[in-house]
Amino acid sequence: MKNTKKQIYSKGSRCFNIFNYIILAIVAIIMFYPMYYIFIVSISSASHINKGDITLLPKGITFKAYEIVLNTERIWTSYKNTIIYTGLGTLINLLCTAMCAYPLSRPDFYGRKVFTIFVTVTMFINGGMIPLYLVIMNLGLINTIWAIVLPSAISTYNMIVMRTSFQAIPTSLTESAYLDGANDIHILTKIVLPLSKPIMATMTLFYAVQHWNSYFPAMLYLNDSRKYPLQIILRDIVVQGEMTDQGSDISSALNIVATNYKYAVIIVAVVPILLIYPLLQKYFTKGVMVGAVKG
Repeated sequence: MKNTKKQIYSKGSRCFNIFNYIILAIVAIIMFYPMYYIFIVSISSASHINKGDITLLPKGITFKAYEIVLNTERIWTSYKNTIIYTGLGTLINLLCTAMCAYPLSRPDFYGRKVFTIFVTVTMFINGGMIPLYLVIMNLGLINTIWAIVLPSAISTYNMIVMRTSFQAIPTSLTESAYLDGANDIHILTKIVLPLSKPIMATMTLFYAVQHWNSYFPAMLYLNDSRKYPLQIILRDIVVQGEMTDQGSDISSALNIVATNYKYAVIIVAVVPILLIYPLLQKYFTKGVMVGAVKG
């Protein structure tokens, strides 16, 4: 009887695993194909693109669209701006989030429940776009880098996740540090943050992707096109159909169409995030779980 149950269970388990693999494979293909299609179209010739006969493999392979993209000064300028906005913005995000999450994670912090409620309310209620713009304008931040990185200095949701992760650290460590004469700054920098690498890596990924993909604040607060991030240029190309500074004559001479150029810019824009994500993936699941299990 026991052998029969084990045999039935093993068959059912194998069938269940096979079914899961099939479903996950289908989902993976559905999610991967749009990016794959963008890439194969970006390296295909204009004649095949105009015929619409590109589905699984590129045809008439050419990298001339990438040559134009990489030789466009506006692309490189916006790339540099995006890297600066993302790096500085992520650093400010991590600093502000950790400084807010640490005191709210301490059980001996007087009034932490009240402050937590005040912070949480901002997830649902805010002043709106016009009051925020007036604040940025009155502070003299219009057309500066600070208008991009400071208004989004902290995410309430990410702060709550980080606070929950800090609460999982044994209080005996902080208490012994207090006995040794350490203050809260030393405890945060020497004990809490080194023990919270998974959640810090996860927050770095969240904030970096947010800044890299952001374009609306730049539309509101930046007037100088030389300060535009990459996503603004990508929007102009994809939505408004703008081509390169060289004009359409060169694009036709190089046997490419606007679709080549648009898709090449998209690939160039997403490559950094695609390269960073595998480096932080091992911390991603652990960081989210640590910050979500304990309430």
